[in-house]
Amino acid sequence: MAELLALSPSRANDFVQCPLKFRFRTVDRLPEPPSPAAFKGTLVHAILERLFDFPAAQRTRETAGGLIAPELERLLERDAEAAELFPDEAARVALRAQADALVGTYFSLELPDRLEPAARESFVSAPLDNGLVLRGFIDRVDVAPGGQVRLVDYKTGKQPKPQYSREADFQMRFYALLRYRTDGELAHTLQLMYLGSGSVKAMHPQLADVERTEAEVLDIWSDITASAESGTWRPRKSPLCGWCHFKPLCPAWGGTPPPAPPITRIAGRDLLAG
Repeated sequence: MAELLALSPSRANDFVQCPLKFRFRTVDRLPEPPSPAAFKGTLVHAILERLFDFPAAQRTRETAGGLIAPELERLLERDAEAAELFPDEAARVALRAQADALVGTYFSLELPDRLEPAARESFVSAPLDNGLVLRGFIDRVDVAPGGQVRLVDYKTGKQPKPQYSREADFQMRFYALLRYRTDGELAHTLQLMYLGSGSVKAMHPQLADVERTEAEVLDIWSDITASAESGTWRPRKSPLCGWCHFKPLCPAWGGTPPPAPPITRIAGRDLLAG
């Protein structure tokens, strides 16, 4: 049995992209093998988080480079499946080189010795009026001397063209909504750092943007609720299907999905009780 009680920006984006993909991940909780690109992103995020453990004067390019090998080994020891992606030293050397290049790009975008983050890898959770809980991890929270708040997210890929930027933009607006719902504070800046292209995208949300995002989230949740109550999770074909692990199970591609487990509760409402 499954419960749908909370929503993260990644799961909301899953549903918008393909309701059946959302079902496989969130309702069925089908396992997915790790991907080299996702693991590389995890590694770089870990390095940049760990960098701020050092005093400001020690947050140098050399310090960050020195973190790559030990962080890689720590993550591989923790995840046996990921270790299988990089089974020999040649594969790990290549991965370390890719991570080093991305870390080098980070230093071309900002000076970490001039920053004192208020939070790193911050888990934030807040309820909406309908009982739905929003949650997410924010890579970094900066607070300026004047009190302005900046929410920062690292991306190890390249900055997408504007027509493909919806998911990342929605993610940051979702974080701004979370922040506002948590403490009534409107973030001054939402910053996406694209290490793959060496570019930064900054947004300055207004209260109307936060309210629009909440309305968008509620619309997505209403569609999720309708799918759960009807048991209908429609596949949505797109060019992204080629990268979907669940493609062999998708009826849009000739597959047969397994029976979905029954959903007992949605945002605190007992479905079995009607």
